[in-house]
Amino acid sequence: MECYLDNSATTKVADEVIDMVVRCMREDYGNPSSKHNKGFEAEKLVNEAKAIIAKSLKCEPKEVLFTSGGTESNNMAIIGTALANSRRGKHILVSSVEHSSVKEPMNYLESLGYKITWLKVDHNGLVDLEDLKANLDDETILVSCMHINNEMGAIEPVKEIGEIVKAYNSAIVYHVDAIQSYGKLKIVPKEFKADLLSVSGHKIHGPKGTGFLYIKDRTKIQPIIYGGGQQKGMRSGTENVPGCAGLGVAVSLIYNKDFSEKQDRLYALKEHFIQAVSELPDVQVNGLTTRESAPHIISVSFADVRAEVLLHALEEKGIYVSSGSACSSNHPGLSTTLQAIGLDPKLLDSTLRFSLNFETTEEELDYTVEALKELLPVLRRFTRK
Repeated sequence: MECYLDNSATTKVADEVIDMVVRCMREDYGNPSSKHNKGFEAEKLVNEAKAIIAKSLKCEPKEVLFTSGGTESNNMAIIGTALANSRRGKHILVSSVEHSSVKEPMNYLESLGYKITWLKVDHNGLVDLEDLKANLDDETILVSCMHINNEMGAIEPVKEIGEIVKAYNSAIVYHVDAIQSYGKLKIVPKEFKADLLSVSGHKIHGPKGTGFLYIKDRTKIQPIIYGGGQQKGMRSGTENVPGCAGLGVAVSLIYNKDFSEKQDRLYALKEHFIQAVSELPDVQVNGLTTRESAPHIISVSFADVRAEVLLHALEEKGIYVSSGSACSSNHPGLSTTLQAIGLDPKLLDSTLRFSLNFETTEEELDYTVEALKELLPVLRRFTRK
C-alpha cells in the first residue's frame, strides 16, 4: 500500500486541473497581452480564474494578483510593503513560528536597517496577543502572521490580531500567510482586517509554480518585479496562463461543492489517527488536536528515535511523511517552531509531521499506525544502545 501523508509539502494535482493545463498548452497558448483572438482567449481564462478566486475570498477580482507561488507572494507582501512605507517607519512585527519564506525576507529587511520584532508564542504555537500589544509603536508599518502553522497545525488568532493592529493604527499593513489554511478553512480577508493574504496553488491540488496575493484595494505596496507592466504594473512578466487557469479549477473543486462535508471528514480522520497513535508507547502529539487546530496537520514526537531514520523506515513501507517543513530541508537544523513552543529538547529531532488531504482514507492511517507499532521497538533498540 502507498500512503502519501505529506500533503502540507505538496498535493497531487487534480485530474480536472491537469486537463485544463493541457488544454491551455495545446489550444489557448496565446499571450494574454496580445491584441488578437489568441491573446483575448488567454486573457479570458486568466480573468475567469481570478473571478473564481475572488468569489472564494468574497473580494473583488482586481484585488487578486497572480504569482509563482507562496514564496513570491510572501516576499512581495513583506518587501513590497516595507519599501513602500519606509518613510513612515521601519518597524515590523512577525510571529516567531513563521515559514522560511517569511523569515528570510525579514532577515533581508533587517540587513537594510529595518527593526524586526519576533512575537512570542505559547506551548501550542499561538501568538501571544499581549506581546503584540506591547510591541506596537509609532514606527510600526507591517504586522505579518501565518494563519495555520505548517509544522504543528496551530490556527493563529488572525482575526484578533487584525483587530488589535487596526485599532492601534489603521495605517499599519496587516499580512496573513494563508498558504496552509486556504482550501482547508473558509477564508474572508476582510473578516481578518487583512490588507494582504498569500496563497500557494500546489497546496490545494493545483499546479506547482502558481499562487496569488490578495491585495486589498488601496493598500500601500510596491512591486518587486519590474518589466512590461503586466497585472496593472504590480507584477511584470507574461502571465502563466496554464497555471492561472489550473489554479482556478483547483479552487473551484475545493470551495464550490460540499466544502463543509469535506472539512468534517478531514477532522474525523485526524481524530482517528491521533487516538490510535497516542496509544503507542513514548509517543506525544504536539499542540492542539481539536477543531481549534488545522484539519489536516498532525505533529507527533517519538521518543528515542531520530525523525529522519523513522521517516525513511516508513518510506520503505510506502508511507510518505515529513520531518517538518519541506522548505526547511534547504536550511538544515532543528525546527525553530518546535523550539519556540518549548518542546522538550530530547524530542526536537524526533518529530514527524503527518498531513492529510480530502482523499486520505482511514485504511491508510491504520496501515501507518501498524507500521509504527512494528518499527518503533526495533529503531529504539538501536538508538538506546
